[in-house]
Amino acid sequence: MSGFKSALLGALIFVAATAPARADDQATANRMFIQAVQAIQRADQTYDRQEQTRLVQEADRLLSDIVAKLPESNLAVQLATNQFIGDFDYNDFKSRVRGLACNDPQSTPCLLHRIEGLMQPVEYPISAPRWDWLSLAVAHHQAGNRDRARQIVAPFLGAWRRGVQVEEAGQDLFLGRTLALTGEVDLALELTRQIPDCSTRIYNLSDAVKALVWRGDTARAAPIAEEAAEYARTRTCAWELGLVAQALLRVGNEGRARTLFLNTVEEQFSRFKDKRGNCCPPELAVAAGDLGEANLALGLLRTVQEESPWTVPAVLGRLAARGEFTLTTTYADQIQDVELRAETYVALLGGALRANNRPQAEQLSAKIDRMMTTKEQRLPLVMVQRARADRLLYKDQRWRAPFIAGLSAAERANAATQRRDVAVPFLAALVEMETGVPMLE
Repeated sequence: MSGFKSALLGALIFVAATAPARADDQATANRMFIQAVQAIQRADQTYDRQEQTRLVQEADRLLSDIVAKLPESNLAVQLATNQFIGDFDYNDFKSRVRGLACNDPQSTPCLLHRIEGLMQPVEYPISAPRWDWLSLAVAHHQAGNRDRARQIVAPFLGAWRRGVQVEEAGQDLFLGRTLALTGEVDLALELTRQIPDCSTRIYNLSDAVKALVWRGDTARAAPIAEEAAEYARTRTCAWELGLVAQALLRVGNEGRARTLFLNTVEEQFSRFKDKRGNCCPPELAVAAGDLGEANLALGLLRTVQEESPWTVPAVLGRLAARGEFTLTTTYADQIQDVELRAETYVALLGGALRANNRPQAEQLSAKIDRMMTTKEQRLPLVMVQRARADRLLYKDQRWRAPFIAGLSAAERANAATQRRDVAVPFLAALVEMETGVPMLE
């Protein structure tokens, strides 16, 4: 009994000693919060950009200090969990802080901030990864803002780990690919190896190979390409063999890639001819382009392009890089969709430069210019293609002007869905122009 009284007395002494400190913390947090709000109000009332920036940054520092230095205060809890405090929206304020990047309107951080404004906000609680936001995370990572990238990815990874996709166990919606492209290859592989679905499993392994090869780590990429090939073989993943062939080719195993590709083509066409399945997986057409099988690539492309239009620039660009200009340009000229045709011209332009044929590249650049001569054709994604062409042709920063013009046009679009649908293509183009590789292809 005496022990219980001693423990109780100790607890009472502890509470008595700490209660005033907690009250002081709360008072200090309240005072800092009021100072932050006053700084924001002064920022709203000044026309001076530098002073406005200073005041917003001061408010940000005060609010961050409440969370970091006074974590037991009620305000710290509210801020850390993004709750409204009166009519103060901390999430909205943090977006405003990120928007300070637009003090330099041509900077990449500013462009990313504006693209984020086109995207549909994340809905909580998160039920599944969002490929548009994960694309944004990749873009931030490549721009050097790795903390922001992790802030975006972590909640989606947490949702996946909690098993909220039980009914769609095979669909990771870009999560594994994002991890690979942001340097977390081990984690990407750990996630991928839990997925039994052929398509997602092999896509993720292929993307890990791609990410490692882009970083110059072919030695590590090679066994992952072999893993994809073995998984496809043991699980009879016939539809994904085009991807496997691409992965093998990337790590330098062209002989195996070509043999696998030709065998797959023969089997797919045989199944289609005998009406035992559809022909053919779009990745097979891309693999044909990689291997330089021009006639076969174009034949496959005609079969798959209606359902998978993304294959058109992918296939034709690869063939152009091998010096095939006449057939590919004629094919591109017949594309009815304006945005797809512009994207295809850029793919051909890039291929021409890889083939050391600058005159051909400049002819394709002129075709894009002619597409932009009417108001109806100055679509946001056509202007993005003008920016991509400029980045390929020139070493300077002239690409930023058409990119920003396209972004402004997207922001003016009336329909929310129209604005949202262009966000990821803008991200893909921006990452490619900044890194030199089509990381969100």
